Amino acid sequence: MPKTSSDRLFRLIKSLSATEKRYFKVFIGATGNKGNKYASLFDAMDAQVQFDDDALRLQVYGREPMQSRKYSELKAYLYELVVKSLQAYDENTSIDYKIKGMLQGVRALHRRAHFDDCLQILAKAGKLAEEYEKFGALLEVRHWEKLVAYARGDIDGLDKRIAEIEEEEARCTERLQNLNAYQNLFYESWLSIRKNALRPASGEELPSLSDHPLLQDEKHALSHQARVLYYRVRSIFSYAQKDYAGFYAMSQLLIGLMESRPLMLREDVSEYISALSNYSVSCGYLGDYEGVREVLKKLRNVQPNTRDDELKIHRQYYTNAFRLCIVTGEFKEGLQALEQHLEEVKLFDKDQFERSSFYFQYFYIYFGAGDFNKALDYLNEWLRLPRSVERQDLQSLARILNLIIHYEMDNYLLLDSLLRSTHRFLNQHKTMLSFEVSLIQFLRKAVKAGKAKEVQEALRQLRQDFDALSGNTAEKAMLQLFDFESWIESKLSGQAFSHIVQEKYKRLLLAEKH
Repeated sequence: MPKTSSDRLFRLIKSLSATEKRYFKVFIGATGNKGNKYASLFDAMDAQVQFDDDALRLQVYGREPMQSRKYSELKAYLYELVVKSLQAYDENTSIDYKIKGMLQGVRALHRRAHFDDCLQILAKAGKLAEEYEKFGALLEVRHWEKLVAYARGDIDGLDKRIAEIEEEEARCTERLQNLNAYQNLFYESWLSIRKNALRPASGEELPSLSDHPLLQDEKHALSHQARVLYYRVRSIFSYAQKDYAGFYAMSQLLIGLMESRPLMLREDVSEYISALSNYSVSCGYLGDYEGVREVLKKLRNVQPNTRDDELKIHRQYYTNAFRLCIVTGEFKEGLQALEQHLEEVKLFDKDQFERSSFYFQYFYIYFGAGDFNKALDYLNEWLRLPRSVERQDLQSLARILNLIIHYEMDNYLLLDSLLRSTHRFLNQHKTMLSFEVSLIQFLRKAVKAGKAKEVQEALRQLRQDFDALSGNTAEKAMLQLFDFESWIESKLSGQAFSHIVQEKYKRLLLAEKH
């Protein structure tokens, strides 16, 4: 659904959580009031699955004559009302709003010369600001303390406190600047990673960032929030440099640090959700699948504060659950998780939840379960996605997998044409990787082969080619995305792909025990 100005109210209402919707009804005092047109419009939009402006107008006004401007004004008024209710809701649930409300109270009391009351509120606001590391608010608290002392003519009190206040302000400013510096480092490193997805570090941007003085030691981080960012950036560098042991260690330290301040977590769990997901990925790289299962339990137990938190928990839980099923070869469990995921997705607004990031996992699970038609459907959805900086390498992988699935489905006539177009695409967009060359050569031989023995010989040659690539770091990132070796083994042995993956996983567990 296109995002136009005419449906922005609809998108806003559909984005509200159940709690926020109930709060809105209390806020307007309109529960059960059918005569309120803006309440009727709210209920009508909430009930709609897809935006239909004409149906809404008819439902609110019936057949009574009216000007279109009147309906537009009603929608604009309702939009403002919903935003105001969200502001009021946040004031009751957010520390930022709570401190802001306290300082607004101080302003009102100060104008009326209730200075003792001002100081009481400032003491509470200062304690909260310090506890939650709200450095901007803390500076404002100190500013008001000086204003109150000046207004009271409290020369002795201000004389005793002025040096201390100035010292506190300097320390607060230093921590605020330090936090801003770490935030900038995080955004720069995050951008660099996303722009160079699946490619080895270029030797320019990331190393120059990793040499930054603030990233040499945790002691340079002057607050809990800054320390969190320090470990987030360090984990990003470890991941980019394919230092998976370092990525695991940094992610583990980050989780421990975040969980050490439950107060801060209750205020904002968004980054904790991301940290849990990264830790799960790092566990996967090191084969710590029990660690992955622990993360999945934690994700299910996280209490979301916002609709966005709900979306992130859902996305990260299923992303990691699907990965686990893919690695262990438990594709039947993967199908069950996929069905549950698709049911839960219905609870989210389509504009908020993009399924496209799951298309590869959908493909993989259906492929592993042997449902090649469904797998091909989602692979085609993946291929139809608009190209972007992040998806250039994935487009190449998708085309290789497209060849494999048509081979599985015995679509040899189509496969012959696809081999030519895929070869052209790969040559035009980048230098072909060795594994891509080997797979295309095998499929050409398999299509032309007249006997099963010739196919088996070609498969054995393909296995040898892939064995030779096992230590090739330039191709490792792409080869980790799909288990080509298990697929080759399944074709050689005549066993199901899922069985080969499961046996491979069991051998891995056995090796770890010994």
